[in-house]
Amino acid sequence: MKYVVILGDGMADEPIESLGGRTPLEAADTPAMDALAAAGEIGLVHTIPEGMKPGSDTANLSVMGYDPKKYYTGRSPLEALSIGVPMKDTDVALRCNIVTLSEDEPYEKKTILDHSADEISTEEAAVLLEAVKQELESESYRFYVGTSYRHCLIWEQGQVVELTPPHDVLGQVIETHLPEDPVLRRMQERSYDILANHPINLERKARGLNSANSLWFWGAGTKPILTSFEEKYHKRGVMISAVDLLKGIAVGAGMENICVEGANGGLDTNYEGKAQAAVDAVLNRGYDFAYIHVEAPDEMGHQGSVERKVRAIEYLDSRVIRLVKEGLDASGQDYRLLVLPDHPTPIQVRTHTSAPVPYLLYDSQKPQKNTWKYNEKEAKDSGNDIAPGCEMMEYFFRQ
Repeated sequence: MKYVVILGDGMADEPIESLGGRTPLEAADTPAMDALAAAGEIGLVHTIPEGMKPGSDTANLSVMGYDPKKYYTGRSPLEALSIGVPMKDTDVALRCNIVTLSEDEPYEKKTILDHSADEISTEEAAVLLEAVKQELESESYRFYVGTSYRHCLIWEQGQVVELTPPHDVLGQVIETHLPEDPVLRRMQERSYDILANHPINLERKARGLNSANSLWFWGAGTKPILTSFEEKYHKRGVMISAVDLLKGIAVGAGMENICVEGANGGLDTNYEGKAQAAVDAVLNRGYDFAYIHVEAPDEMGHQGSVERKVRAIEYLDSRVIRLVKEGLDASGQDYRLLVLPDHPTPIQVRTHTSAPVPYLLYDSQKPQKNTWKYNEKEAKDSGNDIAPGCEMMEYFFRQ
């Protein structure tokens, strides 16, 4: 038996007036998911433990079977694992976004316009971060390049301070959301002076792109320790994601990361490459389990774009789910397939919420006959409900 999880990050949503009261998942043309739902099981899973923030970190730990209340030590430390950052037990890692702030006001009066600086390329971001490092790096504060707008700051002998995720305050004046720690606040302010008129940003403006003009710190935490996935479930697994967070979870869990050329975490990611990598891993490379993570629905939710979120879901359906199913069917290998989001990212609020998410579970050995389609409403109507979410993986592996 082979097992594949396909996770559409932030795919779940709420009814939207412009879609006739439907969610993006209901409005999207998803023949592959609907066919699987008609032959499988749907329901709701509660991925965010009560009292915890609805991040992709806590949610994906939960989906992978790691209780966030036991294993979560912060978001950035998981990302640090992915990019090979050496962390001591006394270090604190912080996510270091490169963001877009408005330009005409004093720093504290600026508005955060874009948490990803138009999903800046890793190549451009690396140059900008190098300019910051030359001015701000010290023995106590060290910067590391990640992917796109997502980077890392290691604070030696640091503290796990409360910091605001930038995607939670899009369109807001930043004054009340700045770090209380004076050094972190000063570094954010100084980063604007360094980056605002950097040649890369002048060129970006000329191309009609958002200026990547400030750092933003959040997601502080200490060195994580995860149980081996193989020891926990007796399955050899691979992670296929463009996002450092998911890669870091995989490193911590002792799974292999498969890097797919052209996979970038955006709407134009290499969907087909991810699907093929998963099929190849479980059919030809001896792995039992593949976890395909697709970031695009979440990014489109943060952008507040209904049309692009619908398109991201349709791409997931036709360019990942369909291809994975076809590849597994053609092999004659028995398999189980799980499709779900990690958390909702509703267009209306442009950030994550804690609502339960719809799951779809298909078993090639036990096809069912029903009339379900895969969406939030029908998943709720099914009456199937899994809580806590960290039990989902054990349920998935159960024969």
